[in-house]
Amino acid sequence: MHVVIMAGGKGVRLRPYTTTLPKPLVPIGDNHAILEIVLHQLASRGFTHVTLAINHMGSLIRAFVGDGSRFGLRVAYLEEQADLSTAGPLFYARDHLPEHFLVMHGDILTDLDYGDVLRTHQAGTAPLTVATFRRSVQIDFGVLEIEGGRVVEFHEKPTLDYRVNMGVYGISRSTIAGYPAGRRYGFDELVLDLIARGRMPADYPYDGYWLDIGRPEDYDEANRSFHRLEPLLLPTAPRPRPAGAQPSVPEPV
Repeated sequence: MHVVIMAGGKGVRLRPYTTTLPKPLVPIGDNHAILEIVLHQLASRGFTHVTLAINHMGSLIRAFVGDGSRFGLRVAYLEEQADLSTAGPLFYARDHLPEHFLVMHGDILTDLDYGDVLRTHQAGTAPLTVATFRRSVQIDFGVLEIEGGRVVEFHEKPTLDYRVNMGVYGISRSTIAGYPAGRRYGFDELVLDLIARGRMPADYPYDGYWLDIGRPEDYDEANRSFHRLEPLLLPTAPRPRPAGAQPSVPEPV
């Protein structure tokens, strides 16, 4: 049960909160960082090994997480020398990863069962499994449908429903085998490339709780609601590493 956490971004949209801290370490509630919550959740869902892809203020993340033992996890680090976006770091690490693993952003709050996403991917045949969430968007204008220069439909301030990317993926090592290391590459590009080659990713629909902490208003909402959501997001204590167990993680790349 292995997960790669993308934690190297600069968190530009979340400034000024990220002026002195990397985004995965900004505090939620009174006692927790975002990444801390994620690591506890992963341990409770059966994950044992973590690769943390770090770049911006990566030394702070190393100091906070350490070897992962206090979370019941074994943590290795992949330090990016340049911005490789959300999928590019995998091309460096793939030789050290199992055939099936989870990839996720390090700045999301959700009660998604990460273990079930990975097991579902492993049991399927798709090269990539994308966790998706239903998001409704209120349009503040009247929307017109035009055909041949004529208005044929009018919708006053409609609400549109979409399935959006949660930033959590089940993926296979063979899926990324042909991509060159050192290339800046996002998961959006990976999905589009797989579709173009007829290798359609699978959907893992989820309608529980999910918040992508990308903007100051999202961060404020997370802090306002965390006291109520804490039992949902942190239902169990982390599992300690068994006495005498030796880490069997890949070496830092």
